[in-house]
Amino acid sequence: MSEDREPRYAISIAARMVGVRTHTLRYYERIGIIEPHRSRGNIRFYSDSDIAQLRQAKTLMEDLGVNLAGVEVILRMLGHMAELQSRLEKMEADLDRLREVGDETGEVY
Repeated sequence: MSEDREPRYAISIAARMVGVRTHTLRYYERIGIIEPHRSRGNIRFYSDSDIAQLRQAKTLMEDLGVNLAGVEVILRMLGHMAELQSRLEKMEADLDRLREVGDETGEVY
């Protein structure tokens, strides 16, 4: 698990970091804005990535006037874009490796 995805903050700490109340974080979870990690005791823990996503949601609502449904769509699209970017970077790295092999063997890829 990458370090920014490591669950580390209890709900009270996460709420303070984002500047919302704990019941707001529970509501965001209920409507699908965020999905915190759950411990074996069913306690919510938030990662740095979760905190960044929550701050982004808060900014979208407070500064840009986006409603919760819009925030959910935007965050989902941003996640999908990040996933596609990661896949593209992997494909580019694979292509670079193939080109290196081609340079060594004289084959063209």
